[in-house]
Amino acid sequence: MGSEIHQSGETVRFLIHLLNGRWFMVFASFLIMACAGATYLFGTYSKDIKSTLGYDQTTLNLLGFFKDLGANVGVMSGLIAEVTPTWFVLIIGSAMNFVGYFMIWLTVTGKVAKPKVWQMCLYICIGANSQNFANTGALVTCVKNFPESRGVMLGLLKGYVGLSGAIMTQLYFAIYGNDSKSLILLIAWLPAVVSLVFVYSIREKKVVRQRNEINVFYNFLYISIFLALFLMAMNIAEKQVHFTKAAYVTSATICCVLLFVPLTVAVKQEIEVWNMKKLEVPSEVKVEKPTKEIDLKEDGEEKEMKSCLLTVFNPPSRGEDYTILQALLSLDMIILFLATFCGLGSSLTAVDNLGQIGESLGYPSHTVSSFVSLVSIWNYFGRVFSGFVSEYLLAKYKLPRPLMMTLVLLLSCAGHLLIAFPVPGSVYIASILMGFSFGAQLPLLFAIISELFGLKYFSTLFNCGQLASPLGSYILNVRVTGMLYDREAMKQLTARGLTRKDVKDLTCLGSQCYKLPFVILAAVTFFGALVSLGLAIRTRKFYQGDIYKKFRESHESDQSVMVSDSRKS
Repeated sequence: MGSEIHQSGETVRFLIHLLNGRWFMVFASFLIMACAGATYLFGTYSKDIKSTLGYDQTTLNLLGFFKDLGANVGVMSGLIAEVTPTWFVLIIGSAMNFVGYFMIWLTVTGKVAKPKVWQMCLYICIGANSQNFANTGALVTCVKNFPESRGVMLGLLKGYVGLSGAIMTQLYFAIYGNDSKSLILLIAWLPAVVSLVFVYSIREKKVVRQRNEINVFYNFLYISIFLALFLMAMNIAEKQVHFTKAAYVTSATICCVLLFVPLTVAVKQEIEVWNMKKLEVPSEVKVEKPTKEIDLKEDGEEKEMKSCLLTVFNPPSRGEDYTILQALLSLDMIILFLATFCGLGSSLTAVDNLGQIGESLGYPSHTVSSFVSLVSIWNYFGRVFSGFVSEYLLAKYKLPRPLMMTLVLLLSCAGHLLIAFPVPGSVYIASILMGFSFGAQLPLLFAIISELFGLKYFSTLFNCGQLASPLGSYILNVRVTGMLYDREAMKQLTARGLTRKDVKDLTCLGSQCYKLPFVILAAVTFFGALVSLGLAIRTRKFYQGDIYKKFRESHESDQSVMVSDSRKS
């Protein structure tokens, strides 16, 4: 009886350890990220908004801009995260996600009166902005918990975001059938529920690097690749064979099982950590810090507050902790901002217009859906590839991460040119290239910011860094692509003897619709690649050094203190 009580008590203690562990937090972050990419599904349901509300392409692209604005302006979530616990950040994100997308669903289904355009822009901006709270809560916390594996960590987490479009597509087919309006409802409630379930699992833990840490991440990678391949196979199968409701349910069930497989890896790692803790000799010795050290710390904090504004233009060495102003006003950040404006701005424009691109080139609606899924899946491959490969090239060859960004932007140029000068089937290849290059840019951007400017204010800085993305999207999507598309569509209307009032929505057909816009996008992206190359040249000496040295020294210092304390006890 006593042994049974002891065993049950041991099990409870282990479960508490598991739920509070670093590896379980990684698993929880994967699930949150797998539901945090609803913005990539805009191409699937944008046609419903356009037809239901009678918008032209410029107005639809304006909605797309506000979606991108909400998705990328995460400064507020970063600042909130600096002063509040992570669970609070995740709860705010859940509420915003539900309110924003639920209002869009009510509008599209006619359950509320037709709102004004600015109201629709507000709804989609609020809904999209919620993913910044998920990013700030889960992604930033994971990077701080695994500082020496930040490249692979960012690649995996952003990879799951990239897959989220395809994952949620499978779920909505299983739950609602082929009703894209109901997809908006799924986007409203599912991410909110997942974030609330794991709201207390995401928190900063004490960093204890394990020897096999990188192998664990490779296990996570293999599982996620299998999930991506399964989703790709389902995407192809659904276009070749008619799926019944039962088939969609089966597919969604397998998808959910694959999402939970990383839990087995997390449990295995937490068991190892648990066993290691039991072998450690507990220390009862209370180590008191000398009064002088405390005084020095207080003096240092006071000095830091006083000198914050005075040292704005006198930043520390690259890799040290910059203040927010030091980072934002540094030449490195300005160069990175310009490259992001060109690269991500062009990529967002291409992805947002994918549905209309397929329509203009005469592809049927189910094929257009496959383009969106292809972008989502290859978005994933781009993210994990850039995370793992850039980490490998950095560790083995000291290759600057901005150089990887340059290569990715050149690949993006090829995708834009395939849209500008289409041949039969070229949109499939363009979807793959655009999805891959779009996905690859984000982990590289976040990793470069964390490496150049430190982790102290990372939650704010990475959100500031991606502000260039919606700005680029507005100029390139709304002011360039949307207006040029509408101009071409009006030419076609005039040729048919019609006016704008004679049609509900303004539609352009033919390869001319997107030729000039995508030539411009390719040129802008090429300029971004040259800018990124400039940053690679500027930072090559920094990357040739040991950029993770201070994290290893900190860990070794903690280990020596633990050994010292155990010997005293």
